[in-house]
Amino acid sequence: MKRNRKVKILATLGPASSEEEMIQKLHEAGADLFRINMSHASHDMMRTLIKRIRNVEARCGRPIGILADLQGPKLRVGKFAAGKVDLVPGQTFTLDNKDEPGDATRVYLPHPEILESVKAGHRLLIDDGKLHLRAEKSDGKSIVCTVIAGTKISDRKGVSLPDTLLSVGALTEKDRADLDAVLETEDVDWVALSFIQRPEDLSEVRKISRGRVGLMSKIEKPQAIERIDEIIELSDALMVARGDLGVEMPLEAVPGLQKQLIRAARRAGKPVVVATQMLESMISAPVPTRAEVSDVATAVFEGADAIMLSAESASGDYPVESVATMASIASKIETDPHYPGIIYAQRTPPEATGADAISLAAHQIAETLKLSAIVCYTSSGTTGLRAARERPQVPILALSPVIQTARRLAVVWGLHCVVTSDATDLDDMVNRACRIVATEGFGKPGDRVIISAGVPLGTPGATNMLRIAYIGSDGLSGV
Repeated sequence: MKRNRKVKILATLGPASSEEEMIQKLHEAGADLFRINMSHASHDMMRTLIKRIRNVEARCGRPIGILADLQGPKLRVGKFAAGKVDLVPGQTFTLDNKDEPGDATRVYLPHPEILESVKAGHRLLIDDGKLHLRAEKSDGKSIVCTVIAGTKISDRKGVSLPDTLLSVGALTEKDRADLDAVLETEDVDWVALSFIQRPEDLSEVRKISRGRVGLMSKIEKPQAIERIDEIIELSDALMVARGDLGVEMPLEAVPGLQKQLIRAARRAGKPVVVATQMLESMISAPVPTRAEVSDVATAVFEGADAIMLSAESASGDYPVESVATMASIASKIETDPHYPGIIYAQRTPPEATGADAISLAAHQIAETLKLSAIVCYTSSGTTGLRAARERPQVPILALSPVIQTARRLAVVWGLHCVVTSDATDLDDMVNRACRIVATEGFGKPGDRVIISAGVPLGTPGATNMLRIAYIGSDGLSGV
């Protein structure tokens, strides 16, 4: 199944899209990988969804990635005697450790780490920012606040802390149980970590997973922005989670941060996903707004590796239409005459490694000679990642003998992944590459391709060779 675009689409599964027939429709409409939201999915449902995705993969013959998104710490206030209360800006309101129903003056906060960490002057945002409190004093048992904006609060509303660095890690007990269940399946490619604050938050997951899944850090807190380079270094991929980021930071700052994060990830050669509310109106409407189309277009112009659908595909009325619309927007933008120039202007110099030097040379040769495709043999996925970092306009085929590598690379910009056994010698390597380019629809007899690989063949991390070859009339090399 050949895609006519380079940016990938990540679709969230849910009540509207959990059946195998619907998953196949989403994949055929353009979804390259699927997200399982562990905030809502039980372990049994997760295993069922994985099985259904793998059944679709087997029928379609194309590697499909699976992302399990851990819930992370959900911070919420307790309950009120009346279910909700009205507040007045300027009044005092207290959050404390008394496990009793709240009233118009106080409410229970079942999170001692917040009571211990919040300092005077810190902001507390309740219910996605609808209520804004400012801490006046805190003694570790209660936080006395002034109501700055907002007039209502009700049971179990979420708490955001844009100014506070919490002492607890990003993994909760639920997350640990979910992570264990994910790893037991041996069939999930990526794990997304919610509410990352610092690079240390990745350490525990890295230790538990031992490389069995890729780690995708969701950037949704100001504290993560402050240490973003360290977080990127320890992550395998990044997600710009604009929902919570837009709660904890000024909304007008989010577009600039999105650009900053995409470019930082691209410099590092790590995949970056842009998520949240991209086609929000399509939850209940068959077409998006013009502003949403522009939002998707901006992420594509920036060179994001993937763009994500959340409720649009998980619980909306038009899941297939949402995926198809996103794919159509992306394809149109990538044929825009300004697109190559914008992508090229954002390139960063290659690192002083053999893989980067080879990837840069392949890019330049392919575009200078107008070759049909760049073919890279990759076992671990590193060569594929470095080839994609160059953002060539020529298609990239990533050939791997490892199905797990091909699935993990499904999130990476521009990579068309094919599972194939290792080449036995140089002639087999060239013939195999030419045959796959032809059968996958990226070239025809007489076209030329450029192939990167490592010699000795099958040696991970040893990319050191480039070869230009013609596709012969039989689909093999004409050289």
